[in-house]
Amino acid sequence: MSVRRIMGIETEYGILAVHDPAANPMLLSAQVVTAYAAEGLAGGARARWDYSDEDPLCDARGWRLDRGAAHPSQLTDEWEQELAEADGWGITQRRRPAPTPEQGTVSNVILPNGARFYVDHAHPEYSGPEVTNPRDAVVWDRAGDEILLRSSRLLAQIPGMPEVALYKNNTDGKGASYGTHENYLMSRDVPFGDVVAMLTSFLVTRPVITGAGRVGLGQRGERPGFQLTQRADFLEAEVGLETTLRRPIVNTRDEPHADSERFRRLHVIVGDANLLEVSAYLKLGTTSLVLWLLEQVGVPVDIASLALADPVRAAHQVSHDLDLSQPLDLADGRTMTALQIQRVYAETVAAALEQQGQPDEITADVVRRWLDLLDRLATDPASCAREVEWLAKLRVLEGMRRRDGIDWDHPRLAALDLQWSDLRPERSVYRRLAAAGAVELLVTEEEVEHAIAHAPTDTRAYFRGECIRRFPDEVSSASWDAVVFDVAGERNLQRVPMPDPYRGTAEHVGELLRTHADAGSLLSALAGSAT
Repeated sequence: MSVRRIMGIETEYGILAVHDPAANPMLLSAQVVTAYAAEGLAGGARARWDYSDEDPLCDARGWRLDRGAAHPSQLTDEWEQELAEADGWGITQRRRPAPTPEQGTVSNVILPNGARFYVDHAHPEYSGPEVTNPRDAVVWDRAGDEILLRSSRLLAQIPGMPEVALYKNNTDGKGASYGTHENYLMSRDVPFGDVVAMLTSFLVTRPVITGAGRVGLGQRGERPGFQLTQRADFLEAEVGLETTLRRPIVNTRDEPHADSERFRRLHVIVGDANLLEVSAYLKLGTTSLVLWLLEQVGVPVDIASLALADPVRAAHQVSHDLDLSQPLDLADGRTMTALQIQRVYAETVAAALEQQGQPDEITADVVRRWLDLLDRLATDPASCAREVEWLAKLRVLEGMRRRDGIDWDHPRLAALDLQWSDLRPERSVYRRLAAAGAVELLVTEEEVEHAIAHAPTDTRAYFRGECIRRFPDEVSSASWDAVVFDVAGERNLQRVPMPDPYRGTAEHVGELLRTHADAGSLLSALAGSAT
């Protein structure tokens, strides 16, 4: 009876050398990560990422893709090792020194807030720590923006290093798209066919509330116009394992990073990188509630009847429909608009929650906002510009169009769209709106500052982050579901598995961490508590 579950956001950021637009983005990304590893973390960053439990080619439909048939971008369990070899780092060593941009680069950093900061091909990526609710997801997502900004500033302070601009968006306007992925742990008992049936129409129509907006239509923005979401034009399949080619609406990667007997990790790749906090909050909150409903009752008849005749075409139609009035063809021959489809989801969730009793505060807030925005989007969309990102951006762009008498194909509009997502406060259009009170904020700067250096206390991210903070020289590697220690005097590495994301919390291990000043005694205490 709650929106609460294990969830998180991972974002690839656009990157550009300010004075050298042709600079290699892969190298720039590695330099950004290395600058934070060397200068932004007390004691440096020595722990490697542990790939031993990763399985990116396992498909939720019941098979595993052969490695020989996989696109190289799908082999995410090999990428850091390849980059490490290219940079001359010995990947078999037990511990490595903190790097500097002058000496070489590091492709992966595990942060004291429980997050992972690394190079994903041509982009720096921040994968936020596991949280239990959508508001916390926004807090640690905002922390990621600040970490990226500080990384670029640290890099610029190093003689000979480039000035880098970072953008929280999803396309370069030249045909490339990069992702902002959401992750939700859900019950393994739910058949994956039901996941597809429940989520497809929801994800296709969700951008009316969660879209970040984009200038240009088509993958390269080759046609003039504005659309709701930056990802829709890059969707080419209904269901699939890929994330960088033939991108599907429902991704089938079956890599739970947890006890696979209990959990499935739903990997959602269709969402935008949101700067507006309400859009991000509702993106996570509404999706979590739809999953709650699926886990409770399966696929309700009213939602099963929303199946789209052509989901990929419908995703493009929704994104290009600024009036929110485009009828979408359903599989049963009827038509409904995106707002009408979202209304069915919202009302079905609200009714199920009412039958269960009083929901918690965050759950009630998500449902209230969801229904309220759908009402106002249907009658007065302009009133939603403080909460819905595509409308906030559209308002700014339309102001320029009216003032200067320019059409949608004018390059100044594309430049303003890019400037919206610039992380540099002095350049960011969004930051100016936020400072002026023109958009609604949900979290405080104090919360974000705390989240930069501290992990959530109610998930296993707490143990991971605190170990990185307290024992930086004794953590050899880590992953989402394990921390590996290299303790002086011990012949072997010692691995602490964390298959349950609800253990390793402050309540569970906080006292142990406070009373053990070194990793060796902590491990002995953990071993004793397990027997």
